[in-house]
Amino acid sequence: MATKYKLIDLFCGAGGMTLGFVDDRFGGGFEGIFAIDNDGAAVSTYNANFGKDEHCINGNIEEWLESENVPEADVVIGGPPCQGFSLLNKNRVGDSRRDLWEPYLDIVQKSGASVFVMENVPGLLKSPEFVDICKRARQLDFEVLEPAVLNTADYGVPQTRKRAIAIGIKVSEFEQGYLENFPPTATHSAPHVKSSLPAWRTVREFIDDLPIRPKGVEIRVLDTPPLDLHFGRNPTAVSKERYKAVPRGGNRFDLQKNRPDITPQCWIRKTSGGTDLFGRLWWDRPSVTIRTEFFKPEKGRYLHPSANRPITHREAARLMSFPDDFSFKGTKIEIARQIGNAVPPIFAGQIAQCISEIMSNRKPNAKSRAA
Repeated sequence: MATKYKLIDLFCGAGGMTLGFVDDRFGGGFEGIFAIDNDGAAVSTYNANFGKDEHCINGNIEEWLESENVPEADVVIGGPPCQGFSLLNKNRVGDSRRDLWEPYLDIVQKSGASVFVMENVPGLLKSPEFVDICKRARQLDFEVLEPAVLNTADYGVPQTRKRAIAIGIKVSEFEQGYLENFPPTATHSAPHVKSSLPAWRTVREFIDDLPIRPKGVEIRVLDTPPLDLHFGRNPTAVSKERYKAVPRGGNRFDLQKNRPDITPQCWIRKTSGGTDLFGRLWWDRPSVTIRTEFFKPEKGRYLHPSANRPITHREAARLMSFPDDFSFKGTKIEIARQIGNAVPPIFAGQIAQCISEIMSNRKPNAKSRAA
């Protein structure tokens, strides 16, 4: 039996990153032994997919640390909540979520892990907190490899989503050579780039087989995947007319040109920026970044490529690269939040393969917790 490294996932959400690390369809090679998140619905989803022993805990990470023993692990992964670093958060200074890297590294230390993987928005790397993260890591005998901002579309995800990846290596436990394995080699390239790699994967490839007309406006509990999450919304008559006014590949500016009478005045007054607002996805390109309110086209380019409607939960989950057999739990709002906050499993799988290669350089006498 192949070695499986023991894995802890912090701020795990629904478990998109864990899926990439434990499922052989993506990366595999790891066994999840502990996870924690403060979103109860996400924890239910995680345990439904990975929790034979229900090892995912719903709680506050700092409170948990005060009362429980940290299990031994080989690798710790996770992304301390990114809103504190996001450019979309206009109140970044003083945001308490910026400090959650501290219990993250406490668990790295107490678990005896040899490697940690921190995933976040690119803004993390330019923050003073990242300087502190690297300083604390060095105190724990970890070297933080040169971090990278990676586009998930370059790794087979049908979505242009840029994420910062920082990897810490406990240097005393490794042979020389581990630096060669990061960042992982891209598997796909942008169509306009001269490359031997296949072009980015597209929206069409992932959702074209789904019915053009979703059924109902609620989770379809009597249907099996993929139709269980292929439900629509109940838009107003005005919203329906707005959808119709946006051509293929269009956006709010096309709405204003074609139907100024039903275009919100705030959009008319704002004459620049926001080209994804109320836009249609393209069939033959990756999607834009899927966020937690993908079912609201006024929040971004979330109209279906050809149907006059927003994308469904199932379409969003597929564009995040979740397989249909991944079971989501919760209300439709809670599931949307889990989808939008997730790490795409295909992307996570590429990181997992990179970490497996790094772990293969661990010294023979280094303490192993592998199963």
